[in-house]
Amino acid sequence: MRASNPAQDTAGWISARHVAGPLRSRLICLPHAGGGAGTFRSWRPFLPEGVELAPVELPGRGSRIDEPLPRSFDVLVDALFEALRGEFTVPYAFFGHSFGALLGYELTRRIERETGRGADLRRPSALLVSGSRAPHVPLEGETVAGGDEARLIAWLRDSGGLPDELLGFPDFLRDLLRAVRSDVAFAEGYLLPRPTAVSCPLVAFAGAEDTVSPVAHVAPWNLYTTAEHRMHVLPGGHYFPQSHARTTVAAVAGELAALSAL
Repeated sequence: MRASNPAQDTAGWISARHVAGPLRSRLICLPHAGGGAGTFRSWRPFLPEGVELAPVELPGRGSRIDEPLPRSFDVLVDALFEALRGEFTVPYAFFGHSFGALLGYELTRRIERETGRGADLRRPSALLVSGSRAPHVPLEGETVAGGDEARLIAWLRDSGGLPDELLGFPDFLRDLLRAVRSDVAFAEGYLLPRPTAVSCPLVAFAGAEDTVSPVAHVAPWNLYTTAEHRMHVLPGGHYFPQSHARTTVAAVAGELAALSAL
C-alpha cells in the first residue's frame, strides 16, 4: 500500500486513505447520514489497483467526534469545497451514498461554477450517486429528523442502519443520533424546484430492497447530467454499499472504467 500526499488543507477531512500500487486516480467517498469515513473500510479489498479510496470524515463523528456539527447544509458544502481542493490534482470522481449523494452533487455543481468563472480546478471525471432520491423528488411519508429519540432509533433499525447490539452502548448511540439527526434534517430539507444538470457523466445506484430511497425515487437522477448516465439496481436495502461491498465496488469500478474516469 502507498498513500498519496495531498495538500495540507485536506488534513482531517480524509480519513483511512488507501491505495494499492501507484496512484492513478482518486475516488472521494461521501457517507450516509451520521456515517463516517470508516463506512467505506470494507471496500478496500475489492478496489482496482491504482484507485485511491479517499473517504470523507465529516465534523461531529468518527475521528472528528468532538467538533461541532455544521450549522447548515450550505455551510457544510462550502467547508467541504475549500477543504477538498487539494484532492483535485489527479483524475477523481465523487461517490456519495444517501445524504452523501446530495453533498457530491452540490460539490460538483460548485466546482463547475468555479471553473466556469476561470478557477484553475480539475473537474470530476464522474459523479456517482447512491441510495438517494433525486433532488427534485419530494419526500414521501413523515419526516424523522424532528421526532423524538425513540422515533429516530426505530427508523434507523427499520432501515438497517442500527444493529441491535449498539443499543447497549449509550455514549456511542448518543453521538451517533446527534450526527444522524443533523444530516437527516439537511437531507429532508433539500428539495430543488427542477433538475439542474452537471456536465460530467452521472451513474446512479439503488438498492433493490431499499425502502428509504426506493428505485423509483433514484431513477430521476438521469435528468441531472448533460453527459452519459446509467443506473444500477443492486441487491440489498438502504445500506447496500456496506452489506454488499464486493458487488457495489465491482459495479462502481466497472462504470468508471467504462467512462474512462479511473
